[in-house]
Amino acid sequence: MRLLLVVAVALIDADHRVLVAQRPEGKQLAGLWEFPGGKVDAGERPEQALIRELREELGVEVKEPCLAPLTFASHAYDDFHLLMPLYACYRWQGSVVAREGQALKWLHPHKLRELPMPSADAPLIPALIDLLA
Repeated sequence: MRLLLVVAVALIDADHRVLVAQRPEGKQLAGLWEFPGGKVDAGERPEQALIRELREELGVEVKEPCLAPLTFASHAYDDFHLLMPLYACYRWQGSVVAREGQALKWLHPHKLRELPMPSADAPLIPALIDLLA
């Protein structure tokens, strides 16, 4: 089974809300809510991938020291196994903008359970609740 490394971030605002994005139509798992991030390219460190993805998807600049490893997900899908570290980030430059047409929401961590999420994302919620309680 192929191993896929994907990186994600919990952008946390001053009110302790977390940003989630809805996967757009036409993509795998369309309509589900997830933490921003994406695939780690060959030769790329997870932090570099996350900085790149946040710039491309949300138009924000993040410095590597502002990314704090929080937890990770390990989930077997039918045709690949996903390994996804989740970072917490309180500081970035610029305003969050949906650059790929995705819907965005800022929610308190306990409200995240009310959203339909990919199987790999949902187990990350308790760590956020513990962090921001």
